[in-house]
This record gives sequence, structure tokens and C-alpha cells, in this order.
Amino acid sequence: MKFAFSRPTRNVVEQDELFERFWSAGFDGLQLKPNQYRAYLEDPQAFLERWGRVAGVSSALISAGTLDDEGLSFLQSVLRFAGVVGSERVVFCHTVPRDDVSSNDIRNFARILSELGEEAKELGTKLSLHHHYNQPVMYQMDMEIFFNEVTEGSVGLTIDTAHLVKSGISDVAGTIRSFAQYIDNFHLKDFADGDWRVLGEGAIDFTGIIQAMKDIQYDGWVSADEESGTDILRGMQKCRAFLLQLN
Repeated sequence: MKFAFSRPTRNVVEQDELFERFWSAGFDGLQLKPNQYRAYLEDPQAFLERWGRVAGVSSALISAGTLDDEGLSFLQSVLRFAGVVGSERVVFCHTVPRDDVSSNDIRNFARILSELGEEAKELGTKLSLHHHYNQPVMYQMDMEIFFNEVTEGSVGLTIDTAHLVKSGISDVAGTIRSFAQYIDNFHLKDFADGDWRVLGEGAIDFTGIIQAMKDIQYDGWVSADEESGTDILRGMQKCRAFLLQLN
């Protein structure tokens, strides 16, 4: 496995700290939030000049949006950027409320993202769908509908432990086993009392989750998705210590 770190930043000072310290904290890469690369979308060479010396700094890009014309155009620009800067995948969060979509809508989204996934491969990157609380692919049933419609091999699945729990899915390990063939990325995140928590400091029991990851012989990227609001360095240290359980 390769271990990444992901965390929102509020300003340039925090972003520089994140970019400059993840290696020394023991991570292999970063999975960047949109505001951490958006300013460079039309000038990827500027990003490479600023950060290209740091291996893994853009191992994945997280993108959020819709699939209307404007949203598609933006996602395509992210895919092009990813191809130039060497990101292995773009992780897409579909920002449409779950109650606003039907099963047929989910099937249509799958077809659209399949086409984008093929484009991604041509650009030298990959597309992964992040299931998400209150987004179209939220429940296990939604995942089944979506991946039954997706063109084989075009779109992967990013599993987020806290979003599964927040969505009411108690058997996270069972979900991992059920969708093993599609999983190409993990976001490990803790959750308690309605809030994101530092890994190991929330209410999620990761014992079965870790065992499921081992059972499916997962050996790809695992990102500590740290959105609790704690200090950057403390979050890195706590998350990296927690991830030792996967070794």
C-alpha cells in the first residue's frame, strides 16, 4: 500500500506547511483538495515549477461539482491538469443532493462518467467516484446501480469510511468486500457525534474495516482524509501512527 494525506487548508501558509511536511511525516503523497490546485488549472507548468520537485505532491486531485455543461467542462480541465502534473487519479465528488435524483439519473451519471473515465485514461490519469453523504451515490444500492451501468474499467470507486457511516451504512467491511473489484482508493476518516474526527479518535471501529482491506488484498493508495480541524502536524502524526495497523 501507499499512504497519502489529505486536508483542507485555509491559506497559503497552511498549504505550504502541508506540501512541505507530508514526506517527513511518513506519507507517500497528497490527495489535494480543489483550492490547493485550482489556481494552477490553466498553467500546470507553473505548478510543476513550484512543486514538481516534491514527489507525490499531487498523487491525486479531489474535484467536486456537477455534470451539467459547466461542471463537465471544469472536470475535463481537472483531468487535463492531472495528466500534465502526473496525478494518478482524479477523485470526483458529485455535488447534487441525493433526494433530487432517481435510479435512472444515477444510471445516466454512470454513462457520463464512463466517457470521462475513458478520456482520463487517454490523458494518462484515472477517474474515481467518491461515494458521499447526500450525493447521488450515497447508499450501497446506489453503488450497485452505478457500477452495473459503468463501462468496465472506466471509473474506480473511492471508499470513504466516515461518509459510509454518516450515510447509515453500518457494515463498512461488508461494503468493501462487495465492491472490491471497483475500489481503487480509500479515504480513511473517523466520525463521532456528527463531526469528522482524527483517525482513531472517533467512534468508528476500524478492526473489521482493516481486516476487509487485507482480505481483498488491497495494495493501492490509502489516504488519511483529515477534516477534523486539528493542527496540521498533529493530524499528520496521529494519522500516520494509525495507518501502521495496515502494514
